[in-house]
Amino acid sequence: MQDLKISIIQSELHWQNTQANLAMFEEKIWQIEGPTDLIILPEMFTTGFSMEASSLAEPMNFTTFRWMRQMAQQTKACVCGSFIAKDGENFFNRLLWMKPSGEFHTYDKRHLFRMANEHEHYSAGKHRLVVDLNGWKICPFICYDLRFPVFSRNLNNKGELAYDLAIYVANWPQARVQAWDILLKARAIENLCYVVGVNRVGKDGNEIPYNGHSAVISPRGEEIYSKADIEDIATLSLSYDELAEFRVKFPTQLDADQFTLN
Repeated sequence: MQDLKISIIQSELHWQNTQANLAMFEEKIWQIEGPTDLIILPEMFTTGFSMEASSLAEPMNFTTFRWMRQMAQQTKACVCGSFIAKDGENFFNRLLWMKPSGEFHTYDKRHLFRMANEHEHYSAGKHRLVVDLNGWKICPFICYDLRFPVFSRNLNNKGELAYDLAIYVANWPQARVQAWDILLKARAIENLCYVVGVNRVGKDGNEIPYNGHSAVISPRGEEIYSKADIEDIATLSLSYDELAEFRVKFPTQLDADQFTLN
């Protein structure tokens, strides 16, 4: 299995300004040095973490969708990040996984952040998403999902490991960044996988500060990459051989408690 190259973009966001954010991220994407397999953008990367769903939501196959399709085609890399989507009469904090071919997958945020009343403005997703990229199984999540280990649990119905890499895109505030740092490592250790967290920096329109701490964590819980306070564009290579070797030496999934959720 080949290594996986991932590119992280930690950035400030223009508050509730989709066109400005798309222009900014397009410029940053073209600053990525060399080829990459996957480009990861923060949660609600077109607007910031806004509860103005009715005025900011986009249907599928509209501005953000088409932009992501164009970026994936031009860079020949998958692109993922979440935006405010309207689907029927409902609004979702929706992660879009766009392939260079134009094929795509979506994941709707399962755990809505009630302390910001997100649950009053958005509908919760019901299912996880696991996608394949160059033979790697990847499971993307959104922000507050990080606090719920059962939902992130890396076992399928056969008791086998379901994914190799978990991704958390976020608008995680500075006030609780210690929890972010700890939980990223916990999810990697307990799930025998790489974990990538991509957060934003700067202040949003509610004057809430964010200080990044985007990170890549090994299955051992070691920091491969971490960046605080400033904007950053980083490309890293994840070794599947090292992951497989560690899983052979330390197969904790074989002793995991067996249960299913209703």
